[in-house]
Amino acid sequence: MPRALITGITGQDGSYLAELLLSKGYEVSGLIRSTSLGTYERIDHILGHVRIVEGDMLDEGSLVRALKRVKPDEVYNLASHSFVHNSFGQPVLTSDVTALGVARLLEAIRETDPAIRFYQASSSEMYGRTTESPQNEETLLVPASPYAVAKVYGHLLTKNYRMAYGMFAVSGILFNHESPRRGRHFVTRKVTDAVARISLGMQDKLELGNLDAKRDWGFAGDYVEAMWGMLQHSEPEDFVIATGVEHSVRELAEYAFGLVGLDYRDHVVTSDAYLRPSDVETLCGDASKAKRLLGWEPKVGFEELIKMMVDADLERLRSRPAVATTS
Repeated sequence: MPRALITGITGQDGSYLAELLLSKGYEVSGLIRSTSLGTYERIDHILGHVRIVEGDMLDEGSLVRALKRVKPDEVYNLASHSFVHNSFGQPVLTSDVTALGVARLLEAIRETDPAIRFYQASSSEMYGRTTESPQNEETLLVPASPYAVAKVYGHLLTKNYRMAYGMFAVSGILFNHESPRRGRHFVTRKVTDAVARISLGMQDKLELGNLDAKRDWGFAGDYVEAMWGMLQHSEPEDFVIATGVEHSVRELAEYAFGLVGLDYRDHVVTSDAYLRPSDVETLCGDASKAKRLLGWEPKVGFEELIKMMVDADLERLRSRPAVATTS
């Protein structure tokens, strides 16, 4: 039975990845900070099937202890201080977790068992203000936020450990990927949650930032399959994972409100509070390498994804109205 350790297992991607690995017969362990014990909402349904171990991306010693305890064949690093907007207000914390956390984990693996296969969650935000579109594995990285800069560090360090030590260390450059498990501070979930609330009379307005920003949105459940595929590939290589189709925030709002028979223009207002100090106008990925070498294809399209999220938020709010009005 192969063994995997997932950092960030309680997040959106971690929960979907844990489900996937369990379905493939893995023994799955998840790294949890001691201060995060109990925050298991996304993995509550599989808690009886995964092993929880304590560790902290700020403490290399705890990572070494976790690795020695689990003895994984594969490590998936999904832990990150990942909200781009907040990274401008917390650049040091973002760097410590999202950048230096990768260094601590890679070094812990190198010291403990360099044969472990390592996956690093890189991000399309690394491309930032690049002029090339769509973006592929060779596109110039021009990060435009502290989060993106931290991700570039982790991405390049993963390459360095691969070259310097011969480790099977790879990065998946994932473009925006969403689901009903997405946190409500991310724009897709913020929109779908508001659509559900407005349609049920629980609120009236939705404040957003740049409606013209364009992103390549896919389904998180599809993208974790690519993560696993990268560690099964014969050679350690980095891969872009994306749908290759971009949509604006305005299109997102228009389609989501339309699903419940509403016009977004009656409810959406723009606010400077949600504008980034340095914005990225458009990101769109070219996943042709992953399609060719991994046989990976996105299964869920944009409209199906947004409908899935709106339906899930409607169901949640209808089933727990008392909680919904206070959350």
